[in-house]
Amino acid sequence: MPPAPASEGSTALVRAYKIWQGSNIFVLHGRLIFGPDARSIWLTLLMMVAPVAVFCVFVAGKLMNDFPHRWGISIMVFAIVLSLANLIFLLLTSTRDPGIVPRNSRPPETEDHLDDENSQSEAVHNSRTRYRRTKEVYVNGMPVQVKYCETCMLYRPPRCSHCSICDNCVERFDHHCPWVGQCIGARNYRFYFLFVLSATILCIYVFAFCWVYVVRIMHGEETTVWKALIKTPASIVLIIYSFLLVWFVGGLTVFHSCLISRNQTTYENFRALYERQANPYNKGVIGNFKEVFLSSVPPSKNNFRAKIRKEPDFPSRRVNGNGSYIINDLSSGKTTSDIEMGMKPLASSWEEFGGELGREAEDDLSSGHIIKVVSALGVAGEYGEQMCDANVVSEEPEREAFPPKGSQGDSRSETQ
Repeated sequence: MPPAPASEGSTALVRAYKIWQGSNIFVLHGRLIFGPDARSIWLTLLMMVAPVAVFCVFVAGKLMNDFPHRWGISIMVFAIVLSLANLIFLLLTSTRDPGIVPRNSRPPETEDHLDDENSQSEAVHNSRTRYRRTKEVYVNGMPVQVKYCETCMLYRPPRCSHCSICDNCVERFDHHCPWVGQCIGARNYRFYFLFVLSATILCIYVFAFCWVYVVRIMHGEETTVWKALIKTPASIVLIIYSFLLVWFVGGLTVFHSCLISRNQTTYENFRALYERQANPYNKGVIGNFKEVFLSSVPPSKNNFRAKIRKEPDFPSRRVNGNGSYIINDLSSGKTTSDIEMGMKPLASSWEEFGGELGREAEDDLSSGHIIKVVSALGVAGEYGEQMCDANVVSEEPEREAFPPKGSQGDSRSETQ
């Protein structure tokens, strides 16, 4: 039953997924979460289902009576079971929270502020607030550098990275897979590996039994392999298709098996993070495989169906590459750009920004110009963290909402 409408002056209750700040797509009222490229799953499903259907009809169906004791039926049954397992692993990978770290609505109040004037000056040009870009934490007695995320306004946990496609910080970030339309992280990595592993086995299975069928035609009609292939064009298509596809999914299976044995992620491997230092997460080959497949899946830190109140907050503004001011559109959950895209903020703190905003608005109102501040609203999550968004729109498009008061230098980019 829907909640009663809030009285005038109060804020309404909304589902968290409706004002989610990432780029995700939600289905079934927030029960399933996909990446922004979720449509690619249909192509993946087509590439899975169509070959199996052809195999069952034109190959397995013909082999059902060629083996004694009804062993021929098991050929089709195993193909269907393997395909269903492959489909389940795909859905478990694509439809669940991969390990998203809830973003903050304000920078954290920690001891990581920069206190000396030189450090503060550098931080103002490199961060929305005066926070160190990195700090050192210890994992299994080894120092590890963690970064401050401008978009999520938090220090990322170890092995966490911000996905530029989904616009979320993801724990144990591996990569973003367009074939499953989702980030691969702490909560769905094992299902992703099982998906590519089952796809590899299915390709080998189809490839092998297509040749079995061709050989039986050769022996039954006492003909050559080429004439036998001509008699079963479906087998020719499936042999070529499975042969080509097995190099892709098989290569992924071997690659991720090597990564699991060393307890590395794809992101860490491509950045060669452990070439000059020991891997603090390595527990040995057996321990690493146990961690991936036998440990419990960590619970999600987000409740997308939770009813939360929307609260207004200040918009933020930044400076683009040529020194002019731009407004961050937080209503979509993303800033126009952030430090990872090569942008630099102007205000050195939220308090300073709030004062500047008030003064700018006063000046514009006194001069007859109207600025509409459309506040959209923050989300208070399960852990007391909030997501907020706001838009500032000027009625005069040819005039910058906040004219520059000083020059800003070059923009500096950061790799994740």
